[in-house]
Amino acid sequence: MKGHTQPTDIRAARCLIGDKQAFLARLQCIGRERGTRIICFNADMMAGRRHVESAVRFARRSWEGGGAIANTFEMEVLLYAAGSRQCNVALKFGIHDGENNLYICCEPGGNDNVWIALSALLEYADPEIFETIDQKKKEHLIDLFDITSLELGSIDTGTTITDLVLERVALQQVLR
Repeated sequence: MKGHTQPTDIRAARCLIGDKQAFLARLQCIGRERGTRIICFNADMMAGRRHVESAVRFARRSWEGGGAIANTFEMEVLLYAAGSRQCNVALKFGIHDGENNLYICCEPGGNDNVWIALSALLEYADPEIFETIDQKKKEHLIDLFDITSLELGSIDTGTTITDLVLERVALQQVLR
């Protein structure tokens, strides 16, 4: 999808997954048929839509620039989302068996037929429902991204937990 001109489409959704591999195979089929890549993010592990957008942007840059470390674009995006170079860590940022709160990303976007096809697999949700970071989610993000107490001290000066997570995502670009 090098050199695409359509923006990335991102939506919030919920679904119940009984067979993760079958679900992923169906996503790949829908994406192939419609000329897009579909990436699912576990919304419970994401610091909001800005986190998704940042991961996609950095992955696109590394993929198109020849600096990718993953075998697929989808995994490259999840590596950035996780702020890690380890696929086993990144996989936790994707789907899992059972109830899923998701951000669904189509890269490139601009194809309404993809969203129609995906509606057979999931239920779209109000995008604001995953944007709230309560104390429990904040603590979870601090653990996931190894955010230090010194960094947390900067939150008082206008920095948010989302900003600190986005720094981890950007740091992956530097560490490559």
